[in-house]
Amino acid sequence: MSDDFQHSETCGLDCKAEGMALVKRLMLLYDGYVDMFRNGDGVLEPMMQLKRVHTSFVVKNAELIANGEGFDALERETALAAALLHDTGRYEQLRRYNTFRDSDSVDHAVLSHDIVKERGWLDEVGASRPDAVLAAVLYHNRRDLPDGLDHIMRLASDTVRDADKLDIFRVLEDQVSHTDWRSDSCAFWNLAVSAPPTPIVVASIENRRPVDYQDIQSLADFVLIQVGWMISGLVFATSRRICMERGHLAYRRNFLHQLTDSPSVDRICELAERSL
Repeated sequence: MSDDFQHSETCGLDCKAEGMALVKRLMLLYDGYVDMFRNGDGVLEPMMQLKRVHTSFVVKNAELIANGEGFDALERETALAAALLHDTGRYEQLRRYNTFRDSDSVDHAVLSHDIVKERGWLDEVGASRPDAVLAAVLYHNRRDLPDGLDHIMRLASDTVRDADKLDIFRVLEDQVSHTDWRSDSCAFWNLAVSAPPTPIVVASIENRRPVDYQDIQSLADFVLIQVGWMISGLVFATSRRICMERGHLAYRRNFLHQLTDSPSVDRICELAERSL
């Protein structure tokens, strides 16, 4: 197991817990795959390392959700396995296309699903519900989950989607702290910094409707979408509690006031506060 998982406090899984030995074995296979992308000195290029760290945080978030929601052994095993594998395709995506933008390359969830299935890791470790793990990987970036998922499939999918959002909150805050976002147009994908939220984005969030990403025009839009997740995008009570405890809403409210004086900021943030 690489140092990323072995020594990182962000992924301090209790592998002595029931069902966790399987996840630990899966980590070894996953690590072996990621090692294929390291250079001769054993180092991942920075963008791949960011995804490696992200995966560690998502797995830890999934464990916190499993603990808080009282998952049984099967639910826990399936959810954590899916959290570990959800972004497997990101490394190959970057190598092939030199981008993480799905619209400019490939749907990374589909690629992740296909790689995990082709490599047979879930069968190798004896996963109880490999179909549910693969479903959660495949659907983790969809706007809505499809109908017809059974309990384990939906629980694993919801866990990965919540755990992923919780770490995306962290990633935004890290990006703001470590970039000159006011003058570096590339820091947030050339989005307009000193611009108000787009009315259609505001209306969608206030009416609890999904936002079409093509409508995003400003950095304020991008941040408000994350506030919108706090209103209607976090499934589990544990996820909402973690979000509040980590101060993600307060951080976004403060940051949004640096971007715009639009009254929609306080309206949406107050709606999120009532929802969390």
